Amino acid sequence: MKKNRYLLCLLLCGFMLYFAVPRLSIQAEGLEGIFAMSWLAFALIVIAGNLTAILYSPKKAARKRQQLRINKKSRSYY
Repeated sequence: MKKNRYLLCLLLCGFMLYFAVPRLSIQAEGLEGIFAMSWLAFALIVIAGNLTAILYSPKKAARKRQQLRINKKSRSYY
């Protein structure tokens, strides 16, 4: 379930980058250039965080939990 959320965030970030990059002027001086660079830096941080969450999520722990739930349900005698 969490992987779907991370994937959705990645897609939304890519969509925003697709529209924003042509409009951002990195070579501009002053506040406009600072805004463009900081916006791109935050977008890259978002992409890196979501990719890290997708790639390094614990997989074995979730499987063990599911197996324990199945085993507990099968042993109940009601």
